[in-house]
Amino acid sequence: MATLRFGQHLIKLSAVFLQTELSFALVNRKPVVPGHVLVCPLRPVERFRDLRPDELADLFSTAQRVANLVEKHFNATSITIAIQHVHVHVLPRKAGDFKHNDSIYDELQNHDQEDKDIPSKWRSEEEMAAEASDLRKQL
Repeated sequence: MATLRFGQHLIKLSAVFLQTELSFALVNRKPVVPGHVLVCPLRPVERFRDLRPDELADLFSTAQRVANLVEKHFNATSITIAIQHVHVHVLPRKAGDFKHNDSIYDELQNHDQEDKDIPSKWRSEEEMAAEASDLRKQL
């Protein structure tokens, strides 16, 4: 099966719901909120500053397109966009999803850490593929 690179991870195309010439969007393995997805450049780079202008423009254009898609698909009332390393988190938001609105950033900072005392909340490949398929149909 073909894959794309996301940092040190290989991403199966079944989790990818959008690919442009220079970017791709995938469902999140451990979403902070329903519909939390990622937008990444196709060319792996170490730092955000390493992106070429055309890659940067495509990354943000794709993030905007994805934000519109997930906001509608998940019946959100707003979107939180966050950049970590060289990828964009797109999180559809609803009123009251966090007691304090900015708590989402704390959750985002720690969302992909494994807690040995709590069973993993990471989704299966099948769950991720199903969500990606649903989003692909909306494009």
